[in-house]
Amino acid sequence: MAKKKSEAGSWIKSILLALVIVFIIRQFLFVPTVVEGVSMMPTLQDGNRVIVSKIGDLHRFDEIVFHAPDAPKDYVKRIIGLPGDSIEMKNDKLYINGKAVQEPYLDDSRKQLQPGELLTEDFTLDELTNKKVVPEGYLFVMGDNRPNSHDSRAIGFIKKDSVVGKVQARIWPLNELGSTKGF
Repeated sequence: MAKKKSEAGSWIKSILLALVIVFIIRQFLFVPTVVEGVSMMPTLQDGNRVIVSKIGDLHRFDEIVFHAPDAPKDYVKRIIGLPGDSIEMKNDKLYINGKAVQEPYLDDSRKQLQPGELLTEDFTLDELTNKKVVPEGYLFVMGDNRPNSHDSRAIGFIKKDSVVGKVQARIWPLNELGSTKGF
């Protein structure tokens, strides 16, 4: 009888330890998230499951998950502008701080365009937000599916502290398992 109690106690301790470890990992390190919508296509599709890291610095062009300022859910978008950046889109070319920047993650989408068709409409940060640069503590984000993305062009800057974390890997579907950094 004592052996069964000891074994049961051991199992309970193991299960509790496992639950504590899972809680710590989810709370402070990584969290699984489901992509909803088409705004990040073709990089991420509706229904993809991704692992989001809650640790590390944010960099331009990182794919991030953040609490939507205009809906009770999280959005997945790409960081385009960091604090202090000026941003302009002209003739489907992104300019950050006056310099043209390559966006290789849009190459497949651009190949689908008809001659003269633009993937991203022209804009300046000032036209969209009445600010010349991204304010301190904020980010400017856009989806990869530019014609169908509800992003900073519509919702404005997002607060850095609303960021859940950055996308590290796709875990579903299994045939697309791995990094989403295809460029």
